[in-house]
Amino acid sequence: MKAFYILVNKIMPVIVIPDADAHVDGHPVLTYSYTLYKSDQGMEVIFTLDTDALIAPAKRKHPDYLGTIYYEELKSEYTYSADGLNELGHHEVAEIIKLIVYYRNNPAIWRI
Repeated sequence: MKAFYILVNKIMPVIVIPDADAHVDGHPVLTYSYTLYKSDQGMEVIFTLDTDALIAPAKRKHPDYLGTIYYEELKSEYTYSADGLNELGHHEVAEIIKLIVYYRNNPAIWRI
């Protein structure tokens, strides 16, 4: 998946950067992470993003970093980590998860 742009509460622009990581601890587990950034520049900024840099550990110090949402396939659950300078509210996280699920369930939106 490529980075995508959403509006939370119809006013807050957010860039969602998907990433995946496979772990083996006696059984296969696939964890997806969705790194979140606010974007005052709108959707155009997606085309110039260095997504590798934005999902690196240094992301926590970025002034626009909003946290990361993790999805564990084995448990089928989403968790939110507000491990940076900004934190989203419960309703904002719920809306973002709803939009991520929509994108995950409709691959034609993000496939080339």
